[in-house]
Amino acid sequence: MKSNGKRNTGLTINQKQGLTGWFFLLPAALLIFAMNFYPMLQALVLSFKTGIGNNQVWGGLDNYARLLQDKVFHTAIINNFFYLLIQVPVMLVVAIILATLLNKKDLKCKGLFRTMIFLPCCTALVSYSIIFKTLFAYDGYVNTVLTNMGLISERINWLGQVSTAKVIIIIALIWRWTGYNMVFYLAGLQNIDESLYEAARIDGAGPVKAFFKITVPLLRPTILLTTIMSINGTLQLFDESINLTNGGPANSTITMSHYIYNSSFGTGVANFGYASAMAFFIFVLVAVLSLINMKVGDKRD
Repeated sequence: MKSNGKRNTGLTINQKQGLTGWFFLLPAALLIFAMNFYPMLQALVLSFKTGIGNNQVWGGLDNYARLLQDKVFHTAIINNFFYLLIQVPVMLVVAIILATLLNKKDLKCKGLFRTMIFLPCCTALVSYSIIFKTLFAYDGYVNTVLTNMGLISERINWLGQVSTAKVIIIIALIWRWTGYNMVFYLAGLQNIDESLYEAARIDGAGPVKAFFKITVPLLRPTILLTTIMSINGTLQLFDESINLTNGGPANSTITMSHYIYNSSFGTGVANFGYASAMAFFIFVLVAVLSLINMKVGDKRD
C-alpha cells in the first residue's frame, strides 16, 4: 500500500472525549475564576496597601506587622479559639451520639426526630440570633423561668457579662449546627454493614464497646470531614458575634470576621487593606489547621 507522504493528524477518541469535557467545563471554570479566584488575588494585592478608602498606597508588610500589635485582633483570635476548642468537640460528640441513637431500626418516629434535630440549621442566621437574644435578655424568658423556680435570686445580664455572653454564643452554635453534622454521621452509619454489629454481639460486646470499636473507626473519614468543616466555620464566625452581642461587652466576644467587617464597613473607616491582611491570616490559619487534621485523621497506609 502506497503512502501519500502525509501524516495522519486526526485526534483519537480519548483526545476528542477530553476536549469535549473541557469544552463543557470551560464556562464554569471561567465563572469560578472570575467570581472567586480573581477577587482573592485582588484582595491579596490589597493586603499590601495602606490607607483609607480609595486613598491607598503600597505599604509592603505594614498591615501584617500591624496584626502583631493589634490587641483587639489578638482578642478576636483568642475568642475564636475559645469557641473552637469548646463548641466543636461538644457539638460533634453530641451529633455522633444522636446519629447512633436515631439509626436504630426499631426506633419509632425516627424520621420526625431527625427532622426536628435538623431543622435548626435551616433557620436563618439572623432569625435564630434574635430568638436567642430575646430568650437571654435581662427581662427575657430564661431569667423569668429561673427566677420563678427560685434557682436565681436576681436576674442575670447574660449578654452583658463576658463569661455568660461567650457561653450563650457557644450554646447557640451547638443548637444550630449539631443537626447539620448529625446528617453526615447518619449517612456514614447507614453504610456500615449490620453484620459487624451482630458479630460483635455474638462475641459479647456491649453497645458501648461496639460504638468505640466499630462505629467510631468506620466513621473516621466522616468525622475528619465534619471536623475540618467545623473548624473552618468557627474560625470564620460572624453572625453570632454581631447579632447576639455585637462583639461586646468591650470587644470581649468579638471574632476575627466581625473585626474584619468593622475595619471595612462597621466603624465608618474603610480600611480595606488592613481588613484584607486579616482575611488572609484567617485563610492561612484555616489551611494549616485543615492540613494538620488531615495528617492526624487520615490513617490509611
